[in-house]
Amino acid sequence: MAALAVGSCRRAQCANPIPPALAAERLCLGHFLDEAFLRADHTLDRCREGCAINASELEWLLADALAIVNNLDDEMAGPSLDLRDRMLELLLILANLHEYVAHHSVRLEYLA
Repeated sequence: MAALAVGSCRRAQCANPIPPALAAERLCLGHFLDEAFLRADHTLDRCREGCAINASELEWLLADALAIVNNLDDEMAGPSLDLRDRMLELLLILANLHEYVAHHSVRLEYLA
């Protein structure tokens, strides 16, 4: 049984469907990946500069990974090969970020 889309992307001029796993984001898969890549790149840059990582930022990246896994598992007409490649690339980047944090003195910054 295929999963049904839950509306259209909130980005202007984008009528792509929103997969159920991204309903809370209100973004199509392509725009979600664009934003997730930006968040991951920003966090990696902060790590390389020796800056503290905001704990909520790290949680957001973990949520991105979960959303990607849910979309990879989704049976909705299947994303294009390009989108699947981007999802897998982002998962690899997030895994590398996790390893970097685990093996370096990366400080987590907790907001009160």
